Amino acid sequence: MKPSRSLPRELLHLAWPVLIAQAAVMANGVIDTLMAGRLSPVDLAAVGIGASIYATVFVTAMGVLLALTPVVSHHYGAGRHTEIGADVRQCAWLALGLSLLAFAVLKNPDPLLSFSRLTPEVELKVRAYLDGVAWAVPGVLFFRVFFGFTTGIGRPRPVMAFNLLGLLLKVPLNWVFMYGHFGLPAMGGAGCGWSTAVIMWTVATLAWAWCRRDAEYAPYDVFARFDPPRPAALRELLVLGLPMGATFMVDVTAFTFMALFIARLGPEISAAHQIAANVAVFVFMVPIALGNATGVLVGQALGAGESRRARHAGLLGLAVGCGVAAVVGGAIWLTAGPLARTYTTDAQVAAAAATLLAIVAVYHVADAMQAVMAQVLRGYKRAMAPMVIYAISLWGVGLGGGYVLGLTDIFGAARGAAGFWIAGTASLALAGAGVLAYFLRISRVRSG
Repeated sequence: MKPSRSLPRELLHLAWPVLIAQAAVMANGVIDTLMAGRLSPVDLAAVGIGASIYATVFVTAMGVLLALTPVVSHHYGAGRHTEIGADVRQCAWLALGLSLLAFAVLKNPDPLLSFSRLTPEVELKVRAYLDGVAWAVPGVLFFRVFFGFTTGIGRPRPVMAFNLLGLLLKVPLNWVFMYGHFGLPAMGGAGCGWSTAVIMWTVATLAWAWCRRDAEYAPYDVFARFDPPRPAALRELLVLGLPMGATFMVDVTAFTFMALFIARLGPEISAAHQIAANVAVFVFMVPIALGNATGVLVGQALGAGESRRARHAGLLGLAVGCGVAAVVGGAIWLTAGPLARTYTTDAQVAAAAATLLAIVAVYHVADAMQAVMAQVLRGYKRAMAPMVIYAISLWGVGLGGGYVLGLTDIFGAARGAAGFWIAGTASLALAGAGVLAYFLRISRVRSG
């Protein structure tokens, strides 16, 4: 940690590599959507639904592993370098266990698919996509351990470099698997899942091989010895990580079940929803990068005993995140029609997507506020209260309200996919207000 550097400069130093890294990850999803959309609305819907199921499983597991970032940042701020390596080794055991569990769920998706009432053609393609992307999970989660380690010590640039490498591989590997080249069968949209698996194993292997050889990581003794699982260390990570994982599960399941319920409205509406969701997820990279950088600054400041600096960092991240989100949201509002038409040549799908994108413009501002504040609270090692706030807001107001507005006539004619997006926007605004109020209370106590 460098206390002499101003908070805005420190935030920029940490945020811009994470922003590019997140952009690379989101761009993979955009590429999948664009390439599947050029095949057929059925392939586009299948990739969207399959990706939503994958995200439910992966993001929940990833949330547990994200406990490593605040743990490492607190150690780093306090100068406890060798303890960082010990916690990284224990987190690797968590990644292994979570990989096995997530793989099993993705290979047996029937409970999740039962909600969507898919046509046989779409369901077949969704299952084929999940069969491929299930193999990506171990690579993704072990790379997430690397992410938590290197960002926690204030070195996000390696993550950026490896994510960009993965992005460079995405189009050619999609082309190989989707259209069937070099002796492989043409898999259609399902090929996106298999290309993701190859990419994530490649990226994770290279990242850890490079980490072992780079001298700047030597002080942390990650590879100094082999540690078996230690119950006390794992318990410490899980006490923080399980509520984080549950919070991510609430968030992503609300989004996933939204996609599954909308799938009942037919492939065209489901495809339109996938376009809107893809845009929302892509622009989310800005607040998630700012939130990650802010959370690291908060953790390092608290580790060094500087509670006032931690509070100021949280407020700075919030202000920047919401300001940028307002600009991005305005751009989406003004370009909704042309933006929808870049994803699909189907006029009906494009028109429905443009309507949803107008709602996404407002949704993004609420999303930015909650994203930054949630990560700030992780820097404070606070996860239980945010989990409760998210469960009430996203499941109750978002998913429950979306079902009522979108699929029933309780409040007038059913609004279809738009009803889900309206309720989702309201739920994020409520969650954002809740976590902001909680941050203001706990940071004032610490600063005082």
